[in-house]
Amino acid sequence: MTYKTGRSGMLSRTAVRRTAAAVATAALAGTALAACGTQHGGAAASGADDARASSRAPSSAASGEASGPAAGIPSQRTSPPGDPSGSQPSGPGPGQNGPAPTGPAQTGPVPTDPSGTVPSQTVPGQPTGPLDPSAGPADPSGSPATGAPAGESIQHSTEDGGRSVALTFDDGPDPRWTPQVLALLAAHHAKATFCEIGPNAAAHPDLVRQITTAGHRLCDHSVHHNERQSSRSAAYNTHEIVDAQREITKAAGAGAKLWYYRAPGGDFTPTIRHIAAGHGLRPLGWTVDSRDWERPGTAKVLANIDRQLRPGSIVLMHDGGGDRAQTVRALSRLLDRLDAQGWTYSFPAR
Repeated sequence: MTYKTGRSGMLSRTAVRRTAAAVATAALAGTALAACGTQHGGAAASGADDARASSRAPSSAASGEASGPAAGIPSQRTSPPGDPSGSQPSGPGPGQNGPAPTGPAQTGPVPTDPSGTVPSQTVPGQPTGPLDPSAGPADPSGSPATGAPAGESIQHSTEDGGRSVALTFDDGPDPRWTPQVLALLAAHHAKATFCEIGPNAAAHPDLVRQITTAGHRLCDHSVHHNERQSSRSAAYNTHEIVDAQREITKAAGAGAKLWYYRAPGGDFTPTIRHIAAGHGLRPLGWTVDSRDWERPGTAKVLANIDRQLRPGSIVLMHDGGGDRAQTVRALSRLLDRLDAQGWTYSFPAR
């Protein structure tokens, strides 16, 4: 290197100082570059040199060099929601505005309770489990018969069990409707129980005998069909049960048997059940109310039965007490359905 000199041919003091500073600076720069090259594999990155290097260097894809972080160091990149890479945002990074997200929007299904089950939607007062097809409802009058002595509880099931049904007909016999019911039952080889009003039986003993001759059973249904007989005295209830029993038995002839007692409207009490059982009659309820007595139309009668029918059901219908044309039509269709679906016909259990 050549340095200019002063007029005396000696280096000026200013030049000496500048030269020393330049040498020191060069030495320091060389040391720093060497250290940087050792740490990062010789890749220098500083100011304008970086700019020039980048314009000449091949892409990392072409050179086979990794452009990402060094191996073993996890990525700190954050991705916006929906990033195809699947990375989840870790909150705003430097220079981002707004608070960090606290969690995903609650747009999905209703959260479950800590046990992992959906909170109950049970309506108060409604059943919470499946119906037991073999179990009958409570006493139709609303008076439970649980705890009653054997033979005094209200019967709600068939004696055969399984996929059987017990058909019962109230308020007869009636000279117009009872023969039609009997003809339909005979055509389907079906058996039934007829719950008769005492005076009606006394007036039509021929119909009572047709019922027993065909193999059906008889049931006592009181003298006057008083649906509030439970409000009367024990003597009155004894008259309603025992005198009707006597009338029906006499109409049926020697050897006939009455099996049950059905209180009008299901108006049972412990006293009524006790009187009936004391005279050999099992209190009889029902589990399917066709409501044919309302005469709502044949289709509605069938719909009422279909909705309630279960294996072992006791079905309430009527062959007396008024116009039973809808009942006869509904019975014809019902018997066809029961036959097609493989039901069997039974009596109420004793």
